[in-house]
Amino acid sequence: MNFTRNLIALALTGFVASTGMAAMDKAEHAAAKDRISADYKVAKEHCDTLKDNAKDVCMKEAKGKQDIAKAELDARDKPDAKSDYKVAKARADANYEVAKEKCDDMSGNAKDVCKKDAKAAHVRALENAKVARAEAKPADNMSEKRADVAEAKKDASQEKREAAYKAAKERCEPLKGDEQDKCEADAKRAHGM
Repeated sequence: MNFTRNLIALALTGFVASTGMAAMDKAEHAAAKDRISADYKVAKEHCDTLKDNAKDVCMKEAKGKQDIAKAELDARDKPDAKSDYKVAKARADANYEVAKEKCDDMSGNAKDVCKKDAKAAHVRALENAKVARAEAKPADNMSEKRADVAEAKKDASQEKREAAYKAAKERCEPLKGDEQDKCEADAKRAHGM
């Protein structure tokens, strides 16, 4: 009888402790969200002291850091493959936005190449995240999982090659005649197009 009573008391203590811990986690989550917002405001104020494209780049960096921090916070709150993908996507998107903005300091073909390179890096990061998500996804049937991962890798490889090819082809634009033709043929060969 005493054993049963002690067992019930112990179970209730554990329940109360875990309930208190969940409330604490919510408070910590809210505090972390507040810190993210405060960090963004400070970064934005710093950006306001800059001019021209430097200000635009700074704003993209600040927004990107905020988006990444939010995704990481959500991933800590709910750790799974989907959350990990969201963090990787937030990083890829943030890096892409900053890289594109930095291209605005350039002109002509250099700017076009810069933007294509930024796009290729973005595609590469997104496709790598998709493959990682497929690899991390739980599966009841390992042969189906292997097939899903293989398909994700195949798709990723194709997307990355196409983006890299477009960037390489853009580098050929300022060339003329046979030089341009050779450059484009080399780009096709190098990227399996």
